Amino acid sequence: MARTRNRYYQGPPSDHFDGVRFFNPGGTPPNGFGDLLRWRLGERRARWPETVPVAAPARPAPRITDLSVTMVGHATLLIQTAGLNLLTDPVWSDRASPFSFAGPRRVTAPGIAFEDLPPIDAILLTHNHYDHLDLATLHRLKARHDPLVLTPLGNDRIIAATGLRTVTLDWGDAHALAPLEIHCVPCHHWSARGLNDRSMALWAGFVLTGPAGAMLHIGDTGFDGGRPYRSLPDRFGPLRAAILPIGAYEPRWFMQGQHQNPDEAVRGFTLSGARFGIGHHWGTFQLTDEAREAPLDALAAALHEHDVPADRFRALAPGDSWDIPTA
Repeated sequence: MARTRNRYYQGPPSDHFDGVRFFNPGGTPPNGFGDLLRWRLGERRARWPETVPVAAPARPAPRITDLSVTMVGHATLLIQTAGLNLLTDPVWSDRASPFSFAGPRRVTAPGIAFEDLPPIDAILLTHNHYDHLDLATLHRLKARHDPLVLTPLGNDRIIAATGLRTVTLDWGDAHALAPLEIHCVPCHHWSARGLNDRSMALWAGFVLTGPAGAMLHIGDTGFDGGRPYRSLPDRFGPLRAAILPIGAYEPRWFMQGQHQNPDEAVRGFTLSGARFGIGHHWGTFQLTDEAREAPLDALAAALHEHDVPADRFRALAPGDSWDIPTA
């Protein structure tokens, strides 16, 4: 029988790559198809609103010297620091799906109109799920801004069709984007674009270090006993901010290994040593069972439970912008 071949990446085995697929060392593997059917056929989803208006769409400044973060929606945020503009996991499409006619549909417009984006220098692309890697949006960004894409191993093969310049990083690698340095750090997740490419491209978080301090961004992660967070203070010193996912977490029996809940996000925030936290990955696409506002209520409860002042960890809605205070 022919050995399975990785369509995206060929490289030597490592502590998180077996020669064909990436994996979470000592972690929980992705759920199987039977579990997926059990969830989708047996659980009841909360009903989301059809549309939620954006209270005040943002019009960001062209450049910012210090550090500001603006929410576009879901996992798409604009990070402005040290005169550079970076987008995380950009999605301006109406659906997080391989199809334009089916799949999770956005219930809020983007918090920044595409035409109102400042010049985009780089994209931090954490992994290849459709709610994070949207080829239609990447084509638009290529035509208008031609940014550099930094992404974990294997994802460059998917992005190649857009013509964008890419830098691929393994866990532990770094890339200079003067005056910043972008570090690729482990998180607990998985990847797939279809039925036969599971975990053939790597997933990761990023730590940005530069004149305004250090900032963590994670697109998706399971809490994994805190392992995505525990080593960060020793490696990077005090983090000024951490952008962490807080949504798409129910039912726990299915989602726990891949999506942390708000309580775990607050615990991770505490372990990371970050001064301020931003909650994302909620309220734009209904991917799981919880109600749209449930992550906000759960986050408030978790902050109270763990004695974290509410003004240190905010869940940003589309159009919200936060000039991160200095420590």
